[in-house]
Amino acid sequence: MLGYITLLLVCQLAGEVIARLFGLPVPGPVLGMVILFVGLVVRGRTPVGLEQVAGSLLRHLSLLFIPAGVGVIVHLHLIASAMAPIAGALTIGTLVTIGVTGWVMQILNRKHAAAAAAPDTEATP
Repeated sequence: MLGYITLLLVCQLAGEVIARLFGLPVPGPVLGMVILFVGLVVRGRTPVGLEQVAGSLLRHLSLLFIPAGVGVIVHLHLIASAMAPIAGALTIGTLVTIGVTGWVMQILNRKHAAAAAAPDTEATP
């Protein structure tokens, strides 16, 4: 189990190093997840020990939000002073996300309907 925790931390460290070395605008942990994903795809399966470690982390995920909550409380005066831009960004971001998601779903539904309506091109004997 310790080996798999170490594997997760090494992937995160590798992602951090790559992000800082190349000045990428992507967070290091995200690159670490990509590295882990590629490794698992190459391997072809997820080891049972890694599944157990990931399950344990997910069960206690709520604990990882405590530092963020404390940060919000500590800097509440900054958040209050920038409430209008924050609310605007959240509103616009949500509307754009809903719009893009709806647009993509319409495209995918049209393609799915067209594929379902197309006659079978295989020759039958």
